[in-house]
Amino acid sequence: MPVFEYKGLNQSGKNVRGSVDAENARTARTRLKKDGIFVTEIRDKTKAQAAKAKGSKPTGGKVPISDLANLTRQLATLLRAGIPLVDSLIAVADQMENPLLKDVVSDVKTQVNEGSTLHKAMAKYPNIFSHIYITMCEAGEATGTLDVILLRLAEFTEAQNALVAKVRAAIMYPVIMTVFLTAMLAVIFIFVVPRMSAVFEGAEMELPWYTEVVIAVSGIFVEYWLAVIIAVFAAVIMVRSWKSSPSGARQWDRIVLKTPMIGRLARMIAVSRFARTLSTLLAGGVAMLQAMDIVRNVVGNSVLAEAIDEARNNIREGESIAAPLKRSGQFFPIVIHMIAIGEKTGELESMLSQVSTSFDFQVDTEIEGVTAALAPLLIVVMGLLIGSVVFSIMIPIFQMSQIGAQ
Repeated sequence: MPVFEYKGLNQSGKNVRGSVDAENARTARTRLKKDGIFVTEIRDKTKAQAAKAKGSKPTGGKVPISDLANLTRQLATLLRAGIPLVDSLIAVADQMENPLLKDVVSDVKTQVNEGSTLHKAMAKYPNIFSHIYITMCEAGEATGTLDVILLRLAEFTEAQNALVAKVRAAIMYPVIMTVFLTAMLAVIFIFVVPRMSAVFEGAEMELPWYTEVVIAVSGIFVEYWLAVIIAVFAAVIMVRSWKSSPSGARQWDRIVLKTPMIGRLARMIAVSRFARTLSTLLAGGVAMLQAMDIVRNVVGNSVLAEAIDEARNNIREGESIAAPLKRSGQFFPIVIHMIAIGEKTGELESMLSQVSTSFDFQVDTEIEGVTAALAPLLIVVMGLLIGSVVFSIMIPIFQMSQIGAQ
């Protein structure tokens, strides 16, 4: 059934807008008139979306995790209140402020209204609804517990959003300090050192080796600045290309896990994602092997993903999940212990949820510790670099002043 968007005035004279399902525009106007709305503008949104789809498929782009979490929770709340799925989707679409997500939900509603299942309609937008999301919805529809599954998905999405926000906040300070340090050094090498170099040349004095090094580096930046920029961009592209390759990604992830402070934090974040995602999938009725397939793609580390793959293969052969994870040596002993207890007691989902909650708390503590350690470390590095350059310039100046005094 077509969807019509309208603008109009209610009985109080206030501007209103929304959408309504109707066979045609006349029926839509009649229905709105009965509801006390005087229509000033109406258009067939279904036709507009179809015309837009011919030019470009509306699957591109992403939405913030917070918006997706809000959508999921609202939809779960409406379904638990006994409101039919199509009506719930209409209500949620009207509440969406994100224009892309609003159009996507409206299209999903149209597909569901035409007989499609919710997970199949969402599967057309893989950049918005992840494989986990779609699989969970499929399991919820199959078991008749879609409202419960969506509520779990909302909690899962909100937890992921909170984790991402914490990590971004933690790396913001080091990034700002690095940018500031780079800018300071660029100003010194490009503007300050060349002026002092001209003074030294006029004095015809022998310079210390470290001053010669600083002047040489400054000359490279001044004379070959374009080549330096190109070299930096080329290096970034090469590193990203190397990291995107299977072998490069594996080596990079190993380096990250072995890096002091950063490695432990990265492992804890990956384990937290593993535990929370697996708990959510199993609680949603997803089979263990399928859940392990999905989980390997969300840990964000190829080394741990390989360990999960190995565990999946052993589970297929009848082994428990804890034993192969322990053999990999990539998971913390407490995680293995709690998983083993969960398997024995039949409460694996609950144990995994407790693991993720515990590690989320530890991640907060680790982030605070790493940030507290990085702040003075970056200040020291900045002081040493800038101080070394200033020292290498000031020493010849002092020598010149002594010679002049003599």
